[in-house]
Amino acid sequence: MVSPATKLLLMLYLVGGKVGSAAALDTCAFLGEEEENSLYEDGDVVIGGLFPLHYSPVSSLLTFKTKPKPNTYNYFSSRALRWMQTMAFAVKEINQRSDLLPQLKLGFHIRDSCDDIPVSLRASFVLVNGKPERSFRTGSVKSSDLSCAAVNRNVSSVVIGDAGSGVSMAILQSLGSFYIPLVSYFASCSCLSNQKQFPTFMRTMPSDSFQIKALAQLVSYFGWTWVGVIGVESDYARFAIQLFLQESVHFSVCAAYTHFYPVGLSQFDLDKLLMVIQMSSSKVIINFSGEAEIQVILREIQRQNLTGFQWIASEAWATSKSLWEKTGNLLMGTLGFAIQRVAVIPELQQHLLNLTPSSIYKVAFLAEFWEDTFNCRLNGSMNTHYHGKEKYPYSATCEGTEDLNDIYSPYSDVTQLRVSYNVYKAVYLVAHALHDMSDCKDGWGPFLNKTCADPIQFKPWQLLYYMKHTNFSVLGEKVNFDQNGDPIAYYDLMNWQRGSDGSLNLVKVGFYDASLPGGHNLVINDSMIMWPAGKQAIQSVCSQSCPSGFRVARRKREPICCYDCVPCAEGEVSNKTDSVECSRCSRNTWPNKARDHCIPKTIEYLSYYEFMGILVCVVSVLGACISLVIIVIFCIYKDTPLVRANNMELSFLLLVFLTICFLVGLLFLGKPSDWLCRVRYPAFGISFAFCISCLLAKTAVVLMAFRSRLPGSNVMKWFGSKQQRASVLLGTAVQVLICLIWLLINPPHANQNTDYHSAIIIIECVTGSDVGFWLVLGYISLLACMCLIMAFLARELPDNFNEAKLITFSILIFFAVWITFIPVYIGTAGKYTVAVHAFAILASALGLLFCIFAPKCYIILLKPEKNSKNQIMQR
Repeated sequence: MVSPATKLLLMLYLVGGKVGSAAALDTCAFLGEEEENSLYEDGDVVIGGLFPLHYSPVSSLLTFKTKPKPNTYNYFSSRALRWMQTMAFAVKEINQRSDLLPQLKLGFHIRDSCDDIPVSLRASFVLVNGKPERSFRTGSVKSSDLSCAAVNRNVSSVVIGDAGSGVSMAILQSLGSFYIPLVSYFASCSCLSNQKQFPTFMRTMPSDSFQIKALAQLVSYFGWTWVGVIGVESDYARFAIQLFLQESVHFSVCAAYTHFYPVGLSQFDLDKLLMVIQMSSSKVIINFSGEAEIQVILREIQRQNLTGFQWIASEAWATSKSLWEKTGNLLMGTLGFAIQRVAVIPELQQHLLNLTPSSIYKVAFLAEFWEDTFNCRLNGSMNTHYHGKEKYPYSATCEGTEDLNDIYSPYSDVTQLRVSYNVYKAVYLVAHALHDMSDCKDGWGPFLNKTCADPIQFKPWQLLYYMKHTNFSVLGEKVNFDQNGDPIAYYDLMNWQRGSDGSLNLVKVGFYDASLPGGHNLVINDSMIMWPAGKQAIQSVCSQSCPSGFRVARRKREPICCYDCVPCAEGEVSNKTDSVECSRCSRNTWPNKARDHCIPKTIEYLSYYEFMGILVCVVSVLGACISLVIIVIFCIYKDTPLVRANNMELSFLLLVFLTICFLVGLLFLGKPSDWLCRVRYPAFGISFAFCISCLLAKTAVVLMAFRSRLPGSNVMKWFGSKQQRASVLLGTAVQVLICLIWLLINPPHANQNTDYHSAIIIIECVTGSDVGFWLVLGYISLLACMCLIMAFLARELPDNFNEAKLITFSILIFFAVWITFIPVYIGTAGKYTVAVHAFAILASALGLLFCIFAPKCYIILLKPEKNSKNQIMQR
């Protein structure tokens, strides 16, 4: 089964050779030498087992160069004894079944690993090389003892163990070359999932990679973004912390500190660790270590009276009740993930309680357990041989009537069957693999030429093949393994609560199931959790959460959890806490005051219902009404000399288009549309062009009338009524042509302007072609200039009522209005621009109306005596 080189190495171990430190083997190794210190039952297939029945709180990670103090393995583990007994129970249960391995009998060979690498290696070699003969075990090795018959009796082709990841790794590096399967029930280091490095490894304990994902989701669930991470100097803790730091990035969780401490904690190491914890602002501590190491730390924390921390336990100590008994309320509210608990393994407790004084004499560790439990000395106990009286100063002798039912012991406590359940599944994994091997038929086998393996004389690698392809059910649970030999992870989330009697209650407050889809693997019942500080969870953050309306601004050279909160920029919102960036609102929306959501932008235009709109409307209507009233007055007094003397036809046309100019102001009110914009500007341009053309014609007539009185002049024949009308139409036609070209090439249109004020949508009329707009204004200005020149030339003409003076004054007002209009128009935006334009139109129209027609109406209505031919003709 095993090569001669391996057997030679085994012999060197057994005789106390130089492979490994002899000091490291002083106590535990000596225990392993005696047949009475191993549990053995013969069978067709013998399953090896390694359990840490003894351990040292000082060193569980010894190397071949480490030299511990002698007699340090003096701590006995009742829980490990329960695990060992569970394996024996599972083997016996399978042997009694008729549906599983009916043709084979399983046996077991279980040894104490002492949770130590040299001792575990020595024990594993003993297991895989068979149960040695007495002469070989006592160290008196002779050449005749090296025969296969002496060493290779009932070899273990598979080993169930060990509990520690570091120990399991060392065993695999030794036994892996021979493809001997190792099935661990408690080694969780993710490093063991590397099938290239450890191809013969399987486990019923989930990999730490799953636990780390669960822990990262847990701290993220409660908003703990600033956590401290500590761990013992071991492969288990190093790989776990490395994975946690990688996984926590996905949940925006930062490590305030990471600290590794040695297995054997000195006072200096404790002070250093507690200083790190105290100096940090983090109130949540995740610890990756075993029960012994955390116990020392908690005692020092209790001594220094450090409180207010939320402890997160790794699965290694998430259910260690002994810690509660020694630290009290310090661990109140602790949360931790424990491996899956089974409610009950039928008849296991009866098997555990089946120990009696008469049945344990031949097995040293059973006797030691009995004496530890009942504080008495068994007659003929082997323990005096191993430990001497210094360790067991029991003066009383066991009476033989002791009963495990009468006393509490972790050994017989089956309320938290977690690791024991893993051991149970590991035995059934081997059994189902052997059963599948037994059912194989030649010609249909998985090996070369479709052959099968002999269920009794098989190679370890053949059993390993079946183990990796076996799926089965245990106690109603389906057991499956992935390509790395890891089971599908399921953890119970445990909360440490104080019972009414002061004892520890491990309350399941949630679970983590890696098989659940969609990232919803963690389920928590918040209402069941009891916190260290009362009803609320402790806050542990580097920076307070940024509320809605703010975004996270990272600090240079600091973890991502340390940041500043910066308000969202203009036009951006954030509607959740701790937003990395703000989102920009759409074109038609704008942030509210809190900048946590977008609201529709305010729509702005010059409305009929606001003050400026009402004012424009009133002035427009009033101006139009005044114009109409003057038309009526002129119609009534059309035959009077004053009306007739001032070119009555042009006056009527001027009044009509002044009325239109006033009404054009109404086109600047209301919500702009394309058609309204295309009417507004041409109407303004054409109406004013018509008005100024009328004034130009009137001025030209006055000027030419006096010129015509010169002897020999016949100028007036060119300024008759037809010519006057034609000149007005011609002056207006040019503006009409400009407007038509403007409308055809690039007409005015409605536009939503957000450039002036981002929170407001200004609905406005844009000119389309600026050239067209300024050509319209320029042409009106050209007409006004010509009119002003002519009126200025006619200002001194001898006349009792010289209309040229009134026209000059009105044109000056017109220029004053529009010269003022241009810079104001350019410098304003939105509805104010529209209001400026409308008021410019109304002001210029009112200037023309009052300057030209107010004096006439005054004479007509209030000074009728001046409205006579004599007064008109009088010089």
